[in-house]
Amino acid sequence: MYRYAEDPSFEIMLFGYSVDGGDVQVVDLARGEKIPAEVLDALTDNAVIKTAFNANFERVCLSRYLSDLGVSLDPFADRHPLSREKARFLNPRSWHCTMIWSAYLGLPLSLAGAGAVLGLEKQKLETGRDLIRYFCRPCAPTQSNGQRTRNLPVHAPDRWEEFIVYNRRDVETEMEIQRRLTNYPVPDEVWDQYCIDQEINDRGILIDMTLVENAIRMDEQSHEELTEKMKELTQLDNPSSVAQMKRWLMENGLEVESLGKKQVAALLKDAPSPLREVLSLRQQLARSSVKKYLAMQSAACADGRARGMFQFYGANRTGRFSGRLIQLQNLPQNHLADLEAARDLVRSGDYEGVEELYGDVPDTLSQLIRTAFVAPEGKLFYVSDFSAIEARVIAWLAGEQWRLDLFKTGGDIYCGSASQMFGVPVEKHGVNGHLRQKGKIAELALGYGGSVGALKAMGAIEMGLSEDELLPLVKAWRNANPRIVRLWWDVDSAAMTAVREKTSTQTHGIRFTCRSGMLFITLPSGRNLAYVKPAIGENQFGSPSLTYLGVGGTKKWERLESYGPKLCENVTQAIARDILCHAITTLRCCSIVAHVHDELIIEADPSVSLEALCEQMGRTPPWADGLILRADGYTTPFYKKD
Repeated sequence: MYRYAEDPSFEIMLFGYSVDGGDVQVVDLARGEKIPAEVLDALTDNAVIKTAFNANFERVCLSRYLSDLGVSLDPFADRHPLSREKARFLNPRSWHCTMIWSAYLGLPLSLAGAGAVLGLEKQKLETGRDLIRYFCRPCAPTQSNGQRTRNLPVHAPDRWEEFIVYNRRDVETEMEIQRRLTNYPVPDEVWDQYCIDQEINDRGILIDMTLVENAIRMDEQSHEELTEKMKELTQLDNPSSVAQMKRWLMENGLEVESLGKKQVAALLKDAPSPLREVLSLRQQLARSSVKKYLAMQSAACADGRARGMFQFYGANRTGRFSGRLIQLQNLPQNHLADLEAARDLVRSGDYEGVEELYGDVPDTLSQLIRTAFVAPEGKLFYVSDFSAIEARVIAWLAGEQWRLDLFKTGGDIYCGSASQMFGVPVEKHGVNGHLRQKGKIAELALGYGGSVGALKAMGAIEMGLSEDELLPLVKAWRNANPRIVRLWWDVDSAAMTAVREKTSTQTHGIRFTCRSGMLFITLPSGRNLAYVKPAIGENQFGSPSLTYLGVGGTKKWERLESYGPKLCENVTQAIARDILCHAITTLRCCSIVAHVHDELIIEADPSVSLEALCEQMGRTPPWADGLILRADGYTTPFYKKD
C-alpha cells in the first residue's frame, strides 16, 4: 500500500464520500473536479472522525494526495508520534475502520464478505474488478488503441460512468455496514490499539537492500548450479518436476508417495548414496528463501523502509495480529554460529566464499533472512519477548498452583512439567535431563485438549518417542495438570449453557453472554470475543457441541464446531494478545518498528537501558492480578533469533 501510494504514477481518480450519513458524493478528479475545501479541512482535522472499510488504504492514499497539494498532514505536529519533523501520513487517531469493527465481531475482513454475511440490500458491485483492471492498470499498446498504455475516461465514457456508480456503491455499502454494527461498538481501548498499530505500520522497518539484492542474485546462481547438477545425475529434462523425479527414483529402486519437505528429509536418512545426493539437491532447490527477499524488494519504500506489514485483528477469533507482505510471523530461524560473518559474505556478494564455508547456499540465505531487517545508523534494535506467555496465562486462568510457583521462582517450564509428570527432579543438562524433551513436547501439544494425534503433529515420533509412549504421556500430563483439564470442561459447560439458555454465565473470571444472535466471551481485560449465530449441534461422537458461523479452513463462511479445550485456546491466545497490546501501549513512546508473536522490536539509541525496557514490557496489566510475567531481551544491529 505504502509503496503503491508513493509511486510517481499514483493518482486518485474518483473520491466518494458522505458527511454525517448524508447522500454519497463522488468527485470526478480524473475529469477535473475538485474535492471541496471543507472536506479537505476535515481530512486534516483530528476532531473529525473519518470512517472507511480498510481505512489504511484511504488514509495512506489521501496522505499522498494532500502532500502533492502542499497541504500539511498534521497541523498540530506535537499530537502525532511520528511528526517530530514533517508528517508523512495523516494522523490515524481520527480514523476508524469498519473492517476492524467487522473483525471485532467475528465477520470477514473483506468488504464483499462482510456485506454478504450481513445481508445488505446494497452489496459491493461485482463489476468493480474489471473496471479497476481497465482504468487503474497499464494496458498493452496495440494498433487498435493507438499505442496507448493507459485507458482514460475519454476512451470508454460508458464504462467510466459505471466506475462512478461502483465508487458510490462502495461508500454506500461501507455506510450500511457501519449502521448495522452500531449496536456493538468497539471499545475505545481497542481503537487506541488500532491507532498505535497504524503508527507502527506508518513508521516501518529499515531493510538492508544491499544484502537483499545480493541474496537474490546468489539464489539465482545457486538454483542454476543445483539444477545442472540434478540434470547430470538424473538425465531428466526437468528435475524439478515431481512426476519425473518420482519416476526416476522408482526406476532406481526407491518408490515414494510424496516429495514434500518432511518426506524428503525422512528419505535422506536411509537412501543409498547416489539417491541421497539427488534428494539432498532437491531439498536445497525446494527452499523458498528467495521469496522473502523478493517480498522485501517489492515492499521497500523509497527510504528503504517496509511499511504496512501488520494487520490489526488479522485473526478475528482471538484479535491477534497477522502478517502482511514479508510475513515476519513465519521467518526461518537462524542457527549459524558465525551469523555476522555469513551475513558479511552475502552482503559483499562473495558467492564462492559462502559456498566454500557453508556449502548449502540456499540454507545459508534462508538463515540470513531475519538479518535483512536493520537498525538505522547510530541505533540498535532492542528485541524483547515474553517468556512462555501462553503457559503462564493458562496456569493463571486455571489456578494450577505448581506452575504459578514455578514461574514465580523463574524455573524452566519444560523441566518443571517433566518433573511433575514423572515424579522425579528434572534439570536441563543435569539429573534426569533426558526427560525434559518429553516435558517439552507435552507442553507444546497437550495444553488445549490434544492427545496422541497432537503429539504426532508436533513431531513426537521424529523427536525419538515411540508409539507406545504417546498415550501414557498424554495421561501423565493431564494427571499433572488437573486444574487445566477442569478449566477446559468448565469453559465448555459455561459456553453451552449460555447458548442453550440464551443467558449469561461465568467461570474462571471469563463471562459468556448469548444475546442478539451472538455469543460474547468477555476476557479479563474487558474485551469481547464474538461468535456469530451460536447453536448447539452434535459432534462426530454423537455428543452435543457448540457451533457458530465463521471463516473456516477453506476461507469460506460456514458453520464451525468448537468445544471447551478449543475455546480455552482462543481465550488464552486472546489474553496473550491483550498482554502484548498492553506492553505496546506502555512503550508507545518508543520507536516500535515490528512485533512478532509475543516479541517487540524497537529502534533506539544505544544508551537506552535494555533492563528498563524489559521491566516495562513485563509489567502485569491491572486486570490480570496474580499473573506472573517475564520479558527477556537483547540488543543487535540487525534482527535475529538470539
